[in-house]
Amino acid sequence: MVKILVVNGPNLNLLGEREPGVYGNSTLGEINAGLVEAAAQMDVELEFYQSNHEGGLVEALHRAGEEFDGAILNAAGYTHTSVALRDAVKAIGVPVVEVHLSNPAAREDFRHVSLLAGVVAGTIAGFGPGSYLLAVDWFAFQAKADDEDGDGDDFEDDEYEDDDDEPDDEEEDGTEDR
Repeated sequence: MVKILVVNGPNLNLLGEREPGVYGNSTLGEINAGLVEAAAQMDVELEFYQSNHEGGLVEALHRAGEEFDGAILNAAGYTHTSVALRDAVKAIGVPVVEVHLSNPAAREDFRHVSLLAGVVAGTIAGFGPGSYLLAVDWFAFQAKADDEDGDGDDFEDDEYEDDDDEPDDEEEDGTEDR
């Protein structure tokens, strides 16, 4: 069974009340309950965390790297501003899927840039609560594909440990780049 931590950022505790024309009428609790039901059918176990504080979200991502096979992250407004969240995603060594209920690219200009986009496995946006469900489905699909190699490991995360285009400190011959 694949274990995924679903991490929700600021103001998502207000879903169902806040801008229903943008975010829908479902509360976060209702979204989570629907996800648990769907995830069980896919052999995926979910745990949920929500915070309005950046540090709490960073700590939740650190926990995801230690105790889970991956994370689904709706960083909300921090998507566009938080280098700390970007660094946490990059550091934890498990895949993270960025999700958004709305489509940030179709909204205000300041929402068009995600600081997370370069370090997440992928981004799913604009499908309301279905964005989360598509992320769960991706994890289930990955686990099944990775388990087909017969090693019993439900989820390979090696490709997410250092999957950036930044140069490493060491050259290929083992000498340090100075």
